Amino acid sequence: MELEALRDANFKLVDDALTDWSTLVGSLAEMKKDAEDNLHQGANKADWAGVNAKVSKAFIGKTAGEFADAHTQAKTIYKILNDTVGELKDYHQQLLDALESGHKKNLTVIGFEGGFTVTTNAPPEARSKMDQDNKADITALRDRIQGILNKATGSDESAKTVLQAIADQSSLGFSDAYYKDRDSAAEAVKQAEELAALAKKNPDDLSVKDFDRLNAGLKKYAGDELFAERFATALGPKGTLEFWTGISDPQRGNWDLGRERLEKFDDLQRSLGMTLATATQSDSTAMGTWKHTMIDIGDRPLYGERGGGPMGFQVMSNLMRTGDYDDGFLRDYGTKLMETERKLTGNGEHRNLMWSVSGASSWLNRIGEDSGTDPLTGYLKGLSNSPAAATDFFNQQYMSKDDPDNPFERDTDDNGKKGKVSLSNFQYLFEERDWPQESNLKGDDLHTGQNNLALALEAATTGHPAGELPSADTPPHNAQQAKLMESLVSSVADSPERLTDHGYMSDSIGQITSEYLPDLNRAMSDEERGSEDWKDIEKLYPVAGTEAKLSHTDVTKLLFTVGQNPEGYAAIEVGQKDYMGRLMDYHLNPNLPSDRQVSDNYQLLTERIAGRSGEVSGTLGLGAQEFIGKEASDKDKGFEQAIAQRKNMISGVVGTAVGVGTSFIATPWVGALAGGGAGTATSVILESLFQDAEGKAKADAQVTGGQYWQQGLVRGMDVTQLAVRESAERYHTIDASDAASAAGEASRQGYINARAILEGQAPGSITEYS
Repeated sequence: MELEALRDANFKLVDDALTDWSTLVGSLAEMKKDAEDNLHQGANKADWAGVNAKVSKAFIGKTAGEFADAHTQAKTIYKILNDTVGELKDYHQQLLDALESGHKKNLTVIGFEGGFTVTTNAPPEARSKMDQDNKADITALRDRIQGILNKATGSDESAKTVLQAIADQSSLGFSDAYYKDRDSAAEAVKQAEELAALAKKNPDDLSVKDFDRLNAGLKKYAGDELFAERFATALGPKGTLEFWTGISDPQRGNWDLGRERLEKFDDLQRSLGMTLATATQSDSTAMGTWKHTMIDIGDRPLYGERGGGPMGFQVMSNLMRTGDYDDGFLRDYGTKLMETERKLTGNGEHRNLMWSVSGASSWLNRIGEDSGTDPLTGYLKGLSNSPAAATDFFNQQYMSKDDPDNPFERDTDDNGKKGKVSLSNFQYLFEERDWPQESNLKGDDLHTGQNNLALALEAATTGHPAGELPSADTPPHNAQQAKLMESLVSSVADSPERLTDHGYMSDSIGQITSEYLPDLNRAMSDEERGSEDWKDIEKLYPVAGTEAKLSHTDVTKLLFTVGQNPEGYAAIEVGQKDYMGRLMDYHLNPNLPSDRQVSDNYQLLTERIAGRSGEVSGTLGLGAQEFIGKEASDKDKGFEQAIAQRKNMISGVVGTAVGVGTSFIATPWVGALAGGGAGTATSVILESLFQDAEGKAKADAQVTGGQYWQQGLVRGMDVTQLAVRESAERYHTIDASDAASAAGEASRQGYINARAILEGQAPGSITEYS
């Protein structure tokens, strides 16, 4: 900073700007509150359908979020400006005091471009002697002024750096980066540069102390946007890959770190992955180049053709196991990754030997037991945290039937002749890929890649990260999600062993299915789409977004298959009971708008709902019976424990059905009509269901599969009667006792019908299982 600039600084304009920023922060705080309380929460409580459900609700939620981000960014900018202006005012006064003290000693300070000089007030002819006599005073004043200017420059440059970094975070909209003051933002940038410099060191030269500092720093700042962007761009794409490989790969790694910090490698991998994920959310030019370069070098050996080493994809994918990566980056990365997969497998005709474990394989994963050699394993885990990117990835075409090198042939019209078929990424990975084989130290087979595939499918079909339940903010299913669900159900129905041979995937497939219960119940009606009767089905089972158009046959196969896994069974069984309760609340409500009423014959409505719900549970029960077998055992306890555990999963979830968050029956709108969520039919029947499951899980008796199926029939009747009684007594639209009895019988009949349908004795039955 120039001496004249600080000496002559006029802070009025800056003070006026600060006042304006303070006013803006206050105004945005009010707008943020209004946007959240009125726009966002109002949208979540509104009765959305059709295009509004798919577009307007999500848009309003995003807009409300922008107000929150705008307030955060304005507040941060104000704090940075306020801190900086306060410091510059202080340095301005320090400079004036220094000049005044020099004046009292007959010293003059003259500024010029690029510096200043200190001399005496003596006439030119006597100045040389005076300067010599006052040399100590001149030097002291010069050093004092230079120190003030240095600190003022540092303050000004620091503010410029962090303000520019914040502005670069988002090219459109606002950044949600928040800092309590300028120094904390500047410290984040400083730490990023220092840690990046450490990570650039030759891995062999990294000390245990260096490792500990990197591990602690990345853990502390993993979610800090300025830190993450600066760390990633300072380290660079290739540097990032070399750093992690140098740490984790036993063939190239640091032996001291391997001996003394091996148990901390997983922590570093998590923090590094989360830091990079945060960095990819930045829109800065430098980060854009980083993402492009990282994808570009993905199919190249890290150390060049001569040096070899793992491919870029193999290293980077392992760092995707944690954090929420930018959707655009994940899409582009996945496109290039699958292109590389095609090259290395002859378009999928044979196994990818380059990504299989061998004696020369690098050990690039420290989270879990798999080696990380197959990059699809880590990439799919990354997709499980990014629903939009996952949906897009699975729907992308892997191979066209018109491609002359397409190796995939199928009999698609049952005429005994096979022909070339197009495959999506989903179909290739779920149905055709020859996954690399890997085992743990005990010799047990590992299936991490396929398990992560199921998690990614969960995110892709539901619209929320895998492992979570839908919330009020979860958007209704869109056309791409519904299309993927249709492909998934059809695939399992065509070859149930795709799931039964990989039971570890069934928990995710069960959760997916539970979130498409309105679609499943529609399909099981056997009504012709577009007919007058179909219009009643659409009203009976409303769908807010795009419906997944499924066949009764395929749905039955899916339920029977997933029912053979305790976690998958529990997800659907609890979800269907929840959904049934909400349907009873919904359709027995006399205030339901006339255009949504199916009929004023409430008795018939409850019986139809109960019968279909009974069929869902009956088909699941047949799957459980298949798993438990004919011999009495404790296998049933796994199913009951899985049901009981769902209680912990849904604890605290308000206004959202277990697995049916995308049907507007499941929104708080129903709770408002019913007088609130607590005490509704759903909450009562779920509590009954959980208590029953907890009791059976603790019981000493062993049961056969047939006995377990029979127990499910009785439980279904009891829960159905409870649901009808609760709703009938709430609305008084029907006699509670008579309606409950009739609905219980309908539930029993639907449950029994499931066996007939499965054995090929009813329309839409599955003769393959007869």
